[in-house]
Amino acid sequence: MNRILALAAAALVSTSALAGPTCTAPKETWMKEADFKARVEAQGYKIKTFKVTKDNCYEIYGFDKDGKKVEIYFDPATGAERERK
Repeated sequence: MNRILALAAAALVSTSALAGPTCTAPKETWMKEADFKARVEAQGYKIKTFKVTKDNCYEIYGFDKDGKKVEIYFDPATGAERERK
């Protein structure tokens, strides 16, 4: 029984380590997706995939201006970078 509890605890810790940031701005304050994408692309990023995370952040997968792969989470209201992986 202790082994099962230990495995369950380890699984919870490992999944929380993979989670991105949480964004809390009300949806009515969010930048329009098209405006946000244009802003990021103007900074030199090439967006391969764009999504809204379950924690309400904008997330892009793509490449920076140097061609390096990026995964970045942004605050949808301000466009500020929250986390980069």
